[in-house]
Amino acid sequence: MSVFEFLSVFNIFLSITASLGNALILVALHKETSLHPPTKLLFRCLAFTDLCVGVISQPLFVVFLLSSVTPGVNWKFIFCIDKLYKASSFILCQVSVFTSSAISVDRLLALLSGLRYRQVVTLPRVRAVITCFWLVGTLCGAMNFWNESIAFTVAFALTTFSVTTSAFSYAKIFRRLRQYKFQVQTAPQGQPNGRQTSLNIARYKKSVSSVLWVQLSLIACYIPFIVVVTLITYRGMPGNKLSEIAFCVTATLTYLNSSLNPILYCWRIKTVRLAAKDTINQLNCCKSF
Repeated sequence: MSVFEFLSVFNIFLSITASLGNALILVALHKETSLHPPTKLLFRCLAFTDLCVGVISQPLFVVFLLSSVTPGVNWKFIFCIDKLYKASSFILCQVSVFTSSAISVDRLLALLSGLRYRQVVTLPRVRAVITCFWLVGTLCGAMNFWNESIAFTVAFALTTFSVTTSAFSYAKIFRRLRQYKFQVQTAPQGQPNGRQTSLNIARYKKSVSSVLWVQLSLIACYIPFIVVVTLITYRGMPGNKLSEIAFCVTATLTYLNSSLNPILYCWRIKTVRLAAKDTINQLNCCKSF
């Protein structure tokens, strides 16, 4: 079995896990009621993009891999599939990066806004932001048909901005949490609502930790691909078989992120985990009839 055939089989497996896992998460998020609706909408957007990766981008990528190693396949067909899977990947990956960054900003606003958070972060505003994400992502995907180098440059700049925004948000969050911790330690004992404040901060820290795991997973899966594409595009990396393998392997790693996210949701967010278990139990009950 060649490397490309192995990657094809592995991507078929990842496509199935990403599709089923994120479909389950979307159902679980629909049932989940403890999350703030705008925050839940951001998680649903992220799960939906991961679902689309499993349903659209990865099957196209598998077709491209198999057609590339199958003798006698029309080069025009390979060219079209190449453009389609790259365009869909540009769109979905860009929206995923934007959304994960927006979730980190949402957590920062929850800390800074306090009681005004529910007036600041509303469903109409989050819907408008998500719509902008999809418009920008679609623009990047359309650029791929025109010029791949320009599309990658724009996507790289937007991804860098998003990751920088997330890093700033987490730095601000942890700095403010240290200030809260110092205030609690120096506050007089028996202060009213002190215990309730500690519980709220503990719950908030857990939610930030969950979001941070999702963000770190995305960065870890995307960095190798960004490095390889940068070398190929700007450093004149030779277009030999080794570079093709490096590109396909790191592209597969970015798709892996869509299969990891459902696991992270269930591991780090208890309410989502319980809702997912409830959904699985209901499916098992339906099968028994």
